[in-house]
Amino acid sequence: MGANNGKLYGSEGKCSSSISSDISSSTDHTPTKSPKNVASTEGLDSSTRTLSTPSPGLIFPPNPRLCPPGSVHCRRDRCRGAPSAGHPLQQRLQIAPPPRAIDLLPDHTLLQIFSHLPTNQLCRCARVCRRWYNLAWDPRLWGTVRLTGELLHVDRAIRVLTHRLCQDTPNVCLTLETVMVNGCKRLSDRGLHILAQCCPELRRLEVGGCYNISNEAVFEVVSRCPNLEHLNLSGCSKVTCISLTPEATLQLSPLHGQQISIHFLDMTDCFSLEDEGLRTIASHCPRLTHLLSDCRLVGDFGLREVARLEGCLRYLSVAHCTRITDVGIRYVARYCPRLRYLNARGCEGLTDHGLGHLARSCSKLKSLDVGKCPLVSDSGLEQLAMYCQGLRRVSLRACESVSGRGLKALAANCCELQLLNVQDCEVSPEALRFVRRHCRRCVIEHTNPAFY
Repeated sequence: MGANNGKLYGSEGKCSSSISSDISSSTDHTPTKSPKNVASTEGLDSSTRTLSTPSPGLIFPPNPRLCPPGSVHCRRDRCRGAPSAGHPLQQRLQIAPPPRAIDLLPDHTLLQIFSHLPTNQLCRCARVCRRWYNLAWDPRLWGTVRLTGELLHVDRAIRVLTHRLCQDTPNVCLTLETVMVNGCKRLSDRGLHILAQCCPELRRLEVGGCYNISNEAVFEVVSRCPNLEHLNLSGCSKVTCISLTPEATLQLSPLHGQQISIHFLDMTDCFSLEDEGLRTIASHCPRLTHLLSDCRLVGDFGLREVARLEGCLRYLSVAHCTRITDVGIRYVARYCPRLRYLNARGCEGLTDHGLGHLARSCSKLKSLDVGKCPLVSDSGLEQLAMYCQGLRRVSLRACESVSGRGLKALAANCCELQLLNVQDCEVSPEALRFVRRHCRRCVIEHTNPAFY
């Protein structure tokens, strides 16, 4: 029985060892030299192959006082006058060492500790002992997988992890809901195909900065993971839109052909995204509430298609989209009355006219960024202050036409203002003091040395 247990543990340790080495291969670059005159471990049991260091007895000279009875050193010392088995000193040496403090912790406490560890450290804990192996692979700890590292073989790590997590439910991992591999530049379509096939319960996927993935892999993920709500594709330059695969579209009825349940979509710096891609996104993702599409090729036509999302849109970022003008902002104002956040920084075609339409229709606006919009002036700020009195964050950085008159109107009407950015604006110190006097909680970011 003991031999069988030893073999079972050896196979478990070998599995977790391969997972840990796959995940931590990009972070452990310190070369290690094996000590000389170390006996080979090829003939030992497989349970000892996970040990990375040799036995202390092979490195340091034996201590006769600590040698276990029956060992070679103990028999040698007995010939030299070592105490016999009945001697009190020998009896004290036979007493087992006290357990470590961490071994006294109950399972639920260790699970709580393990729940705060990143994925690579959790895999290493599985190599300590049998108890830790069973606890480290508890399904409750594997709702989230977080991998980092530019040199990480992330495709292989995903394949090994999903294979281990699918042991209880073959070919399907029902516990994994969140995967974050931001910055893993070696991620390819192969890794996303594995996630799409093995993780149908996926709810959140972050692959920011993984520029090797393409539309095909993203389409498969959104088609096979019907519960996906959060998708971060920032910096994925090959991705042009979000849609279902042709096979998935044929399997759905016409009434359910557009039901992709994504609520949060980040496509910042997806340089290939154009108006047609936004139209496809709007037609397949009707539940979008947060959209970040800071891409220079997006214009008024794409903004019109996004604005027609049945009034669901709450958070919209179109920063540095130089093709957007008042026409696109008017569509947002008409179809998105419950908009809370708008980032239009760098949209040089935005004027006071478009800002007025936005203020009259989106009275619940909480945050607005119109920095580097040279055509926005005090007239637009006065309309904003009149209709959007719940504003809390306003950025007017580098708005050359803004003066103290517009700031005073904001401060007098928007008492809940918490942040005001007027850096690189020609604003007098008196106007800034007026804002501080009327909005005591407001943090003013400025570049005026006369105001303190």
